[in-house]
Amino acid sequence: MAVTFKRHVAALLACALGSGAATAALADDKNVKIGVLNDMSSLYADIGGPNAVVAVKMAIDDSGLLAKGWKIDVISGDHQNKPDVGVNIARQWIDTEKVDAIADVPNSGVALAVSNVVKEKNAILLNNGAASADLTGKACNANTISYSYDTYMLANGTGKALTKAGGDTWFFLTADYAFGAALERDTSAVVVANGGKVLGGVKHPLNTSDFSSFLLQAQSSKAKVVGLANAGGDTTNAIKQASEFGITAQGQKLAALLLFINDVHSLGLKTAQGLTFTESFYWDLNDNTRAFSKRFSEKANNHAMPSMTQAGNYAVILHYLKTLDALGGNPHDGAKVVAKMKEIETDDPLFGKGPLRADGRRLIPAYLFEVKKPEESKYPWDYYKLVAKISPEDAAKPLSQSECPLVKK
Repeated sequence: MAVTFKRHVAALLACALGSGAATAALADDKNVKIGVLNDMSSLYADIGGPNAVVAVKMAIDDSGLLAKGWKIDVISGDHQNKPDVGVNIARQWIDTEKVDAIADVPNSGVALAVSNVVKEKNAILLNNGAASADLTGKACNANTISYSYDTYMLANGTGKALTKAGGDTWFFLTADYAFGAALERDTSAVVVANGGKVLGGVKHPLNTSDFSSFLLQAQSSKAKVVGLANAGGDTTNAIKQASEFGITAQGQKLAALLLFINDVHSLGLKTAQGLTFTESFYWDLNDNTRAFSKRFSEKANNHAMPSMTQAGNYAVILHYLKTLDALGGNPHDGAKVVAKMKEIETDDPLFGKGPLRADGRRLIPAYLFEVKKPEESKYPWDYYKLVAKISPEDAAKPLSQSECPLVKK
């Protein structure tokens, strides 16, 4: 009996020591791997693409963790705007490459699919590129956050402003996938809530080169506002061809529901002037955004200024790394890290301070901008004039209306 008891005690001590060693090893684990998944070569490459990787690497350098002995690796992949391709890359990264967090992911169809993968694998999706508010709504999970914008913000900025300004009848040109559907849905709700009517709409394939038939339908609708529920190359192509069709010259107004600085640069002020749109970031907004953007431009392809999503990638990676540092090491537990990210108030030089809510949505202000006339621009990339500031509470869907299962009501 005595021998048996001694063996039992020894076994318990061994387990305790082993557990302590494992805990110590975990606390000392300062290895992180981040995968930047986006469109590297097609219609969204300018707003994300290789320059999103630049933003992520800048955040790593600015975090101070490298000087503390952390090893932080970054890899990148092109999802080609195909959910199956995005899912395959995500699975390989998490299973084989041991990626902890996947960042960016423009294209809501891809992001919604990847969000399911990170939930299954207990990794993390740091979304900045995908706009669908469903990512923090009915499709939310404990492993996904959305940082810089969503379709609710866009709708409540541009949609509300134009409707209240007299644009009370709308027709939509909508990209035929999850993002376009969410943006049209959310904007339509805002238009109707503010006394307007939706007269109709038409869906177009992703990466459309010829918008003529869609624009003819918009013209024949006689709607005061033609809402472009698309992004990137689809938006710029639609705007260029709308100009050729004389849409605005005949009295209809174009609403670019999602417009980026890179789109305006591509269009030129002569074509883009007067467009009204909503963003949460502009490089020339204040001293902090200007300082960051100057550094970014020096490193970026074509010396471009950062888009809203590229700026968001910088900010979210800063917060992610700050959280890992607060944990004392990388637990390689996605849900645990995201929960801690929600406990710590976000604070970065581009978006300022603000909470990360239970549904994974970061609360930040948004801004209603208008594209300047050519003669109003005084220096390179001087494209926007501020029309109105939208409070963080108005820019995000109220938690009381949330469909996220993580939100307690």
